[in-house]
Amino acid sequence: MNKKLLLALLLVSPVMAAQAQSTPAKKALVARILKVQQPGIESLSRAMAERPAQALMESAGSVLPDRVAPDKREAVSREIQADVKKYMDEAVPLVTSRAAKLAPTTIGPFLEEKFTEDELKQVVAFLESPAMSKYQRLTGEMQKVLLEKLLSETRGTIDPKVAALEQSLARRLGIAPPASATPASPAR
Repeated sequence: MNKKLLLALLLVSPVMAAQAQSTPAKKALVARILKVQQPGIESLSRAMAERPAQALMESAGSVLPDRVAPDKREAVSREIQADVKKYMDEAVPLVTSRAAKLAPTTIGPFLEEKFTEDELKQVVAFLESPAMSKYQRLTGEMQKVLLEKLLSETRGTIDPKVAALEQSLARRLGIAPPASATPASPAR
């Protein structure tokens, strides 16, 4: 009889430990974290949805001069932009909405498992602090300042490398690079 009781306790203890990790207080703290992080979740999902369209636009832009007659390029370019806008209008809201729904069921349990209640309280206090709010608001400006400086300091070194890569790829693909084309900058 003791063996059965011991076996039952061994089988139940991992389940009880997992349930002990997830308390109503932890769930509430995780919900607050997810609420504060919602803009980041939306930004991440938006970038994921936009990435294929950006890559296709770049590809189309590089092929357009070689594949479309000069008198039709502007019209084709507008049509491509309209197609990309239609994709973005459909895909971005779909992906950001889905990310918002998935976050509580993916990130939520992850946070509950990896953090104690006390640690979650500390994370919430940090994320909801006025200093962190200000920092998050200024993140875009900080990135812009860094990218502008980085671009200005590396353009002379990187542009020739991009041009050489562009010529090499064009040569391998049997495509003549446009004579007047300037290489894409690293920020694009």
